[in-house]
Amino acid sequence: MTTPNAIGTSLGLLGDEWSLLIVQQQLLGRRRFSALQTALGIGPTVLSSRLTALVDGGVLDKRDDGYRLTEAGKELWSLLLCIWAWEQRWVQGEALPTMRHSVCGEVFAPDLHCAGCGGPASSNDVTVALGPSGKLARAVPVGSNRRRTGSSRAEGPGLFPETMALMGSRWSSATLGAAFLGARRFRDFEAVLGAPPNVVSERLRQFVDLGVLDAGYGLTDKGRDLFPAVTQLVAWGERWHPAPDGPALLATHACGALFLPRLVCSACAAPLSRAAVAIEPSRTQHRKSS
Repeated sequence: MTTPNAIGTSLGLLGDEWSLLIVQQQLLGRRRFSALQTALGIGPTVLSSRLTALVDGGVLDKRDDGYRLTEAGKELWSLLLCIWAWEQRWVQGEALPTMRHSVCGEVFAPDLHCAGCGGPASSNDVTVALGPSGKLARAVPVGSNRRRTGSSRAEGPGLFPETMALMGSRWSSATLGAAFLGARRFRDFEAVLGAPPNVVSERLRQFVDLGVLDAGYGLTDKGRDLFPAVTQLVAWGERWHPAPDGPALLATHACGALFLPRLVCSACAAPLSRAAVAIEPSRTQHRKSS
């Protein structure tokens, strides 16, 4: 049996229609089963299975008064921040709440920088090679979470509908990862995913329709802008679920240093922390209430 690396484990745990949304609601203070079910519009059986998986994966602790994020779970704020920023730019725009940096007082977006040199980082600035545990078969997400059916869902901003289409199943998240690893042809994606041709074809068609891949299966600007979220997911996995034989990826920044991601405020360039991010109602919400 192939042992998953940090990417496979993390995608299996978090690359799901519901898991990141549960973490998001936890960060917003919703702890109890009933509160989570109401906020997400999720069935009790599905919610129970996802909560169990998150507890088993070390993201949540189950307590008498509900669920609490572990230290590993709390660190997912940076991944959610990058997803939120991507959705603001490419999908929902002003329908999402505004992020304000309490240090400088400005509305901001998270900018990705290299922790080594402090310079900006993008998919064009970072060279990625497979590490000791980087065999492609080990990066395929583990688990068998099923997709959400129907259209019932809690109303309001912040539910990341398009991101969930890209990361909300094991094959979708694997397709996204393959694109950042350099897959460009159908057979490249087929080799990375290890999926039946019809599954690969359906995912590629979906990604093209969403504007993340172009007709030749290369990443578009919209697709490349997901790079900060991908780096946060990989970094989280390597920190909390590392493979015994070493990292899955070896990333080098253009400065020559080993690439470790750091998020900074786009307004003042100061490093971001969870405590320094304030969420304000969206402009759409303001108009509805006025």
